[in-house]
Amino acid sequence: MEQSTLIRRGVGLRGIDAYKVSPGYTLFAHLTRPGTVKLIDNHGQEVHRWDLPYRPGRHAQILANGNLAYNGVHPDAPRLFPLWQKYRGGVMMEVDSQGNIVSEHRDPLAHHDQHHLDNGELLYTTIEGLDSDKGGAVLGGIPNSEAPDGTVYADCIKHVSRSGELLWSWKAIDHLDPKKFALQPHYPREHWPLINSVYPLKDGNILASLRSVSAVVIISRDTGEVVWHLDSTVVAQQHCASELEDGSILIFDNGTFRRHESATYSRVIQVSRNDKSIIWEYKDPHPMTFFTPFMGGVQRLPGGNTLITEAAFGRIFEVTQHGELVWEYINPDFADYKGLDAKEIEGYFPYPANALFRAYKYTPEQIPWLHPN
Repeated sequence: MEQSTLIRRGVGLRGIDAYKVSPGYTLFAHLTRPGTVKLIDNHGQEVHRWDLPYRPGRHAQILANGNLAYNGVHPDAPRLFPLWQKYRGGVMMEVDSQGNIVSEHRDPLAHHDQHHLDNGELLYTTIEGLDSDKGGAVLGGIPNSEAPDGTVYADCIKHVSRSGELLWSWKAIDHLDPKKFALQPHYPREHWPLINSVYPLKDGNILASLRSVSAVVIISRDTGEVVWHLDSTVVAQQHCASELEDGSILIFDNGTFRRHESATYSRVIQVSRNDKSIIWEYKDPHPMTFFTPFMGGVQRLPGGNTLITEAAFGRIFEVTQHGELVWEYINPDFADYKGLDAKEIEGYFPYPANALFRAYKYTPEQIPWLHPN
């Protein structure tokens, strides 16, 4: 009998409403496969793939010019603490449809989100080791759970040009109040505040998701200060904050240790920047059946539907504005971390997984090389 519960429940295309699904192609990178990025159609058929030289440092996207933006795991990054091996990146590549590298920027301390801008610039998250005084100022977390060398690593954000010139940078330790942004009690102190997404806003400021303090913030590009803060009364270990056309903020809210609720479930919320009210929300009709304890993605599509990545279980699905499920796909590929130069986490994740960080969907017009005629 099949021993994997996920496989037993069914993989691949699980259902489609051909009249309500958005036209286009869905892109994803399987985290425990070495460098494979797939593009599938609405029937779950693979229409293109890239086989790249580094395992995914989280995700891939298609740029306005039709090229692939891919974040790979740096082959020579330092081994800072065990879970660093799970979410680090560091090789930020632009690749054409044939897999030829157009450009590349490397930073061995990059992790989670490396946002490729359409002009070739990069906005991405990285870390720095804090000295003992600054590390001691970071509050909360599991006592004595710093990195093996005793260090607390803190997030930074960098914006670099196509040639790698530093255009702007920001350091959490310089701009976050440790009392207001204390680590939640179940988090190790090795990494603070664990930024898992950065997004350039239309007004020039920076939107960031801080997972281990359950916060979404807007950072002033001019001063570095936090000018907007959605706290743990609303979000719980969230991911993938982005700005919509009307200026509101779309967030994948994981729900682990959500305040005032004992039942755990994930949801997607759209939040007003003006008063922080939730103006749209998606939960499964049976809320606890949609949940990923870590990772997760959300994308508002041109026609108004929303693409959601239930990341830990390799599930990608699309819902309408009314919350109706119109497409569902489960990544059918399973593998563990063996052979991926990540021995530190083989014991943490000893099972074959189909996990994805984020998926993105594109209209046929956004991928002109796919059907040139």
